[in-house]
Amino acid sequence: MDLTTIQGQPASRLGLAGQKRMEPGCVDLAWQAGINYFFSYGLGKGPLVEELRSHLQVHRDHVMVATGTESRSLSETERHFDQARQKLAVDSLDVFFLEYVSPTDDWHELRALLDRLYDWKAAGQIRYVGISTHNRPIALRIIQEGLCDVLMHRYNMAHRGAEAAVLPAAEAAGMPVITFTSTRWGTLLKGHPSWPHSPPSAADCYRFCLSQPAVRLALTSPQTHEQLRANLAALTTPVMTQEEQTYWQAYGDLIYGQGNDAYETSWP
Repeated sequence: MDLTTIQGQPASRLGLAGQKRMEPGCVDLAWQAGINYFFSYGLGKGPLVEELRSHLQVHRDHVMVATGTESRSLSETERHFDQARQKLAVDSLDVFFLEYVSPTDDWHELRALLDRLYDWKAAGQIRYVGISTHNRPIALRIIQEGLCDVLMHRYNMAHRGAEAAVLPAAEAAGMPVITFTSTRWGTLLKGHPSWPHSPPSAADCYRFCLSQPAVRLALTSPQTHEQLRANLAALTTPVMTQEEQTYWQAYGDLIYGQGNDAYETSWP
């Protein structure tokens, strides 16, 4: 399965994800550069939501808009879904995610929520059902059981555990993967005392993720126009070679270290 707009245009390789501190104007800048996939975890007040609402009034059929909910309550999920459409002034959403599925979740509860999402899909109110998770065994189960249309999963130079089973399984199943934390919350850009070379650029981090065949799209969440322009270079830079991938894997190993810092212990 591929991800396309209503008009059938393929989703861009980078997607713009919103954050509260995002500088106004990023939606238009991203759109002009070729990004047509926009995602927000929450649809409260913020530049991305306000600008995207105006943008959708003109370009709805050429834009993919995605959001979701962390709630496991059916009524809350319905409320979030309705609020998202109201805030964006659209009848349908392209992707709606059940977010942060974890080992503590009740699978009967999750399946009930998924059933409702698929009801909305059958009614034309969403186009793709999504699930996001940091947990690799859960991601693998989602793929093997075909629980959704698209999987959102953490992957970057330092966090490469998905390469062992999750990404190959997704590729074999034809399930597109959207990656997040490509720069590992910005820490990959800072270098390492034992790395004698320059650290990767943001574009290098996105290109690394996109070098995986199963990865359809990588989310980027800049705060400023300057950061966004740096990230956008990933769209115009050649595909990363195997030699480059090996080079940055060695760097990622240094950044990951023993896996004892807060990022690793929260989501190993």
